[in-house]
Amino acid sequence: MSRVGKNPVEVPSGVEIAVKGGLVSAKGKLGVLEFQATDDVEINQEDGKVWVKPANDGKRARAMWGTVRSRIQNMVIGVSEGFTKNLEINGVGYRAAVQGQALNLQLGFSHDVAYPIPEGITIKCERPTAIAVSGADKQKVGQVAAEIRNYRPPEPYKGKGVKYADEVILRKEGKKK
Repeated sequence: MSRVGKNPVEVPSGVEIAVKGGLVSAKGKLGVLEFQATDDVEINQEDGKVWVKPANDGKRARAMWGTVRSRIQNMVIGVSEGFTKNLEINGVGYRAAVQGQALNLQLGFSHDVAYPIPEGITIKCERPTAIAVSGADKQKVGQVAAEIRNYRPPEPYKGKGVKYADEVILRKEGKKK
């Protein structure tokens, strides 16, 4: 069984962590993130490190131990460096462009899809077929990338659609004569 929770969370310079009760907040150059931890864990801060310990020997406390530690680690990385998900668009005539506070997608439908960019998320299109979703909150970045991909997921025959940059599409063979 993994013991991720045993390792402390290193707090780099430029990041401030505040722990009040179960509320953990991280402040850095990319913004402020907050997280309400459960009562099953104890969070202590000392010497530029954050330690998480289970409050009791219950099953839920042991389960939440590593989860809370990972959430705090993601907050620290998010406010200091940020997270990025890269998407690629494959298909003839498929393209994306950022217009104001919306991402305009042309994905082979009879209409364009306008995806409103949520607060705290930055979307860039270096090329018409490449989308970079970035932000401080790892969960929010992943959710936005998944919603964009969901408009036209890649199909297995030609690979047309929106896919993650590191995603491998298993191709199927077409029909034979």
